[in-house]
Order: sequence, then structure tokens, then C-alpha cells
Amino acid sequence: MKLLIRPAAEVAIKSKPVRRQQMRHLRQNVRKILIRLDPEIVVEGSWDRVNVDFPDGRGLAGAVIDELTRIPGISSIQEIAVFPLVSVDDVAEKAIAAFADRLEGKTFAVRVKRQGQHEFRSLDMERSVGAALLMNSNAAGVNLKAPEVEVRIGVQDNQFHIAHRKHRGLGGFPLGSVENVMTLISGGYDSTVAAYLMMRRGLRTHFLFFNLGGTAHEVGVRQVVHYLWERYGSSHNAKFISVPFDGVIAEIMKSVNHRHWGVVLKRQMLKAACEISQTNNANGLVTGDAVAQVSSQTLTNLNVVDRASDEVVLRPLISMDKETIIGIAKEIGTEPFARTMPEYCGVISQKPATRAKLHRVEEDEAQMDPEVLARAIETREETPLTKLMDTTVTPEEVELVQTPGVDDVIIDVRHPSEGEQSPLTLTNNEILQIPFYELNQKIEELPANRQYLLYCDRGTMSRMHAVHLKAEGHDNIKVYAPAS
Repeated sequence: MKLLIRPAAEVAIKSKPVRRQQMRHLRQNVRKILIRLDPEIVVEGSWDRVNVDFPDGRGLAGAVIDELTRIPGISSIQEIAVFPLVSVDDVAEKAIAAFADRLEGKTFAVRVKRQGQHEFRSLDMERSVGAALLMNSNAAGVNLKAPEVEVRIGVQDNQFHIAHRKHRGLGGFPLGSVENVMTLISGGYDSTVAAYLMMRRGLRTHFLFFNLGGTAHEVGVRQVVHYLWERYGSSHNAKFISVPFDGVIAEIMKSVNHRHWGVVLKRQMLKAACEISQTNNANGLVTGDAVAQVSSQTLTNLNVVDRASDEVVLRPLISMDKETIIGIAKEIGTEPFARTMPEYCGVISQKPATRAKLHRVEEDEAQMDPEVLARAIETREETPLTKLMDTTVTPEEVELVQTPGVDDVIIDVRHPSEGEQSPLTLTNNEILQIPFYELNQKIEELPANRQYLLYCDRGTMSRMHAVHLKAEGHDNIKVYAPAS
């Protein structure tokens, strides 16, 4: 069995040097991925195609085609049968054997593409093969303008091939043929779709995760990142970079006007991303922002956010609505991950500014200790995606308690402003107010012989921090989840 791969249309219209370079990338990418299935698979190519030849009888066809449909830069994959060119009549016989059953009740047209010196024209072969098919099948007839079935035959020198089934490719540019970027990834719908679209466009991407919610969130993000890379980008090495950002959040909440929390958080992320990208040969940053989706994504706020970056910020989802984004997530397989990804919302103010002023935001940031961001960048962890799941430990589950025991201590991890608006009251239990951004430090000061139940309104933040603390060796931590 042979496969004929055509590049995406945009590759075909490039200048000769660019097209030659992109076709070389495409052949290399196909070869890297298919050799993992079978080292005897042969990948060759020319100016306008890539040919794949693999051994028969090993059940490789389905797996090979599945891999090829997920490689960026491919327009179509055709299954072809190759024969020596004996005569036009022999071509017609082979076409009848391949297509007679498939033409029953359908219109068809024969398309011949010929290269080399021959005694016949392409049109002569189209007419002869078409007449033979019409006589030896139950086809509804010939329709040259809009046939239901196209019989494609390629003739090159002393060989010819007949194309069988055709499969649609991913399109875009070959991965690695453009430049490198750094994608800010949270694991939700938006950032995973944004990363996919950039890879489809030929941009090799590293994945930058700002850890706001502890071990549980990072495990989920690692899983979806590994899935994305393995499925659409494994022809190239890349990194997963995790930056502990809980200290930055604490500094924002202590030093910044609450109306600017969201904008300042994004600016701090971009500042960190710029510095990290410089050591990883990345020429741009990618985010999952969509205009007006949330308060920090108004045009005014996006402008303020972008002023924190020295690198170009790419937003492939900028004009998409949520329904469209979720639709793409379903197509590429990230929707199940995003649907169950914990939503961390500890830095959402009650009345966020939708038209932040740059000078006021910069005045707020000037009150922050710059060493906090510097420490977060310095303590980041960089992991090759080839080893990402080897270093991922699934966090232990934490127990949810609906009715606390008399001796249990409840720790309200919400921001103080949330606690003031809807205070937690219990008759029989001691309640401690420890905001989530101070929890890691304060937990060490508490008596170890007591049991502590973490509480927040939605239960997400309390579970994240409970899992994190349990992973750190605090076995006396559970979650208070009152029945609604």
C-alpha cells in the first residue's frame, strides 16, 4: 500500500525557496512520527508531494492514516495502488477492478495527471478509461462538472497509480517551519484551543503554566498538555514550564487596588513569560483571550495588559464566541479535559475595572515587591514533554466533610472581602480566617494534633489547597463541603 500526501494549499503558493524548505519540514515530520509505528515505513517526496510506502500484511494502514490526519501542513492523504505502465487498456482494467462496485448508481468522471513522455495524451486516457468503466459497471453516467465519484489516475514515466480513498488532512503549515512561541496554558477550553491553532499554523510551542491552585490543577494541566503535544506536535521536542504563582497572587492582593487585580495578574504573567521565553528561543506569546469574554479582556484592558510585554502577544481566539471554541475543543479532543478542569477564581474582584488606565495600573504595580515575581520565575520547573507524564504524580483525594466534628477547626480560605460579605458561622466549631494566599505559610504555625477543614464558597479552591497540603505531608487536612 502506498499513500500520496499533498501539502496544504498555502504551502503550494509559496516561493520556491520557502516551499522547498516547508516540504522538507513536512517530510521530516512525517518520517519522525511514522517510524515509531514501523521502522520499515519509507517516506520520500518531491516538489509537490510526499509518498509513504509501508509493508503489506501488518495491519498498519489504519494507524498510519490516523497519524497523518493529525500532522500539520497536510491537505489530503490518498490511498493509491501503483502498477507498471503497460498500456491504456491495462490501466482501464485496473480501474474497473478498483471502482466498478463503487460506481453503482452514481455519476463519475475520470481525471488523469500525466508526467513524462508518452504516446497518448491525458485526455485520451480519460476517454478510454471512462468508456470502459461505463460499459463494465452500473454507473448512472458521466458528469464532468460535478461527479459523485472521481476516478483519479496519475501517470509518471513508466508507472501509473490509481487513487482509492481520500482522507482530509489538518491543513496549515508543517510544524517547525515557522517560528517558536510560548503558550500560556491553564488547561481550560480557551488556552488548549489556542495552543492547537498555533501548532496547526506550524509554530512549535512550549507550554507555560502559572500555578495558582496547587498540585491538583497542575496534574490536570499536565495531562491535557501531554495529550495535545502527543496528538498534534510530537514531531518536535517542547517543554512544560510550571511557575509557582501563589506568592505573586498574595502580593497583588496586599498591594493592588482590588479593581485592578485581574489586569495586574495578567501583566505579571506576561512579564514572567517574556523573561522565560528569552531563554527558550520563543519569539511570541500565545493566550486564549477572546474579546469581551471577561472583564480583563475588553480592548482597553487588553491594551493595558500588552504594555507589560516586550514580545508580540498572539490571540488566535480573539473574535470567537464560547460555543465556537468549545466546538473546536470537541473536535481536537480537549473538551473532556477542559470540562473537568478545576476553575481557579481567587483573583476575581467584585467590581473589576473594564477600562483600566495604564498609569493607575502601573502606580499599583509600583507598590508590589518586585522580588516576589523574580522568585517565582527563578523557582520555575522546566520539563521536556517527552518526560512529562513520567514526572507527574496524581494527587491523593481528600475527604469531603459535610458535618464537622466538635473538635474540627474550620479554615476559611476565602479572601477577607468575601468573608465580610457572607461570613461563615458555625455553632460548635472554631473558625480561622486564613486567606488562601497565606495558607502555606500559616499552616506550619498551627498545632499538628488538630484536624482542619478548608472552606470556600464553591469548594474548588479549598479542594485544590487541601490536595496540595496533603501532598506536602499534612494528613490532618480535609475539606468542609456543607450540603447545599
